Amino acid sequence: FQLKICVAAAALRTMSAFATVQGAALVAGGARLARTGAHLLGTPVASAVTATSEPGAGHGPCALAAASAAVAATTAVAAARRGGGRRRGLATVSAVTEAAAATTEIFDFRSGMGEAAAARLGPGVEVLLVPCLSDNYAPIIHDPSTGATAVVDTPEVAPIMAALESRGWKLTHILNTHHHMDHTGGNQELVDRTGCQVIGPAGEADRIPALGRPVAQDDVVEVGALRARVLDVGGHTKGHVAYFFPEQKAAFVGDTLFTLGCGRIIEGSALQMWGSLNKLRELPDDTVFYCAHEYTESNARFAEHLGGVPLLPERVAAVRELRKEGRASVPSLLGHEKATNPFLRADSDELRVAAGLPKGAVPVQVFAEVRKRKDRF
Repeated sequence: FQLKICVAAAALRTMSAFATVQGAALVAGGARLARTGAHLLGTPVASAVTATSEPGAGHGPCALAAASAAVAATTAVAAARRGGGRRRGLATVSAVTEAAAATTEIFDFRSGMGEAAAARLGPGVEVLLVPCLSDNYAPIIHDPSTGATAVVDTPEVAPIMAALESRGWKLTHILNTHHHMDHTGGNQELVDRTGCQVIGPAGEADRIPALGRPVAQDDVVEVGALRARVLDVGGHTKGHVAYFFPEQKAAFVGDTLFTLGCGRIIEGSALQMWGSLNKLRELPDDTVFYCAHEYTESNARFAEHLGGVPLLPERVAAVRELRKEGRASVPSLLGHEKATNPFLRADSDELRVAAGLPKGAVPVQVFAEVRKRKDRF
């Protein structure tokens, strides 16, 4: 492995130098080149960056895959220079450069939070993020083709109604994620004022005010022409659900997953919560997820204290810059969470070490330990 990594490192330097001569401006730094190699091989980007940006890199399959891909790319460029002609050589460099640009964009953390992340939503939907209470958010989902409009949870009636009236939208649905009062407190009044339908978790049906339709895993919810799949994501509460709109690349996850954090386990178990987080982790990287609270700076402080996440400093810098400007850090790109949220990385060796657990500790043990530390932080 050491020999292969040394060869790969030399090849990476050669590749970077040649790209510079061609004016392609590939990148400096092993992590970005690793992402290029990962892209060329189809290796998950977050895994490749993790493998090549940490001390001791080169001891895992992702590191070897990224290095091998970079060697293959370098060989292709060299072959083009030797005998493929100018046109072929430029095409090869262009492909490598485009790969670097595409993978680097995934980790442009500033563009993956707040309004910039919302701009990445798929077609046919408008989402308005409404601040409520001290730190809650109530996303309003609008289908312009039919006029149907849903609010995800109802922390506070006045700001929700003001937002609807400012856009001229009529509320047709409430999508509750769980029964806590800062998520359902406005249900009855909004039903009385608008006649909307309340949809919520079947597992908490007796605790959701004005519930009209209980839903569970894989049920389909329609808001006009928009279709969401229901995901059971219990743990914070036992019956917690999320709503995933695949065509719009949007997920509304309540208090299960936060930017750089996850919900406190109140009614469920660590095993249930880890299973729920894995269910969300399986969604595509370009999913724009809306959580229900502005907890990001607090979560960032804990993640820094814990350690074990190589890309965290860059992400935290972007968070602090955004919040200093008074901007929301919600929504966020799921791919960024997979790369930097410690609660989604309990199956990584780095987090196992950071949590002070032995090498053989299973992911749910790591997750439980990290969650306990966050509770005490």
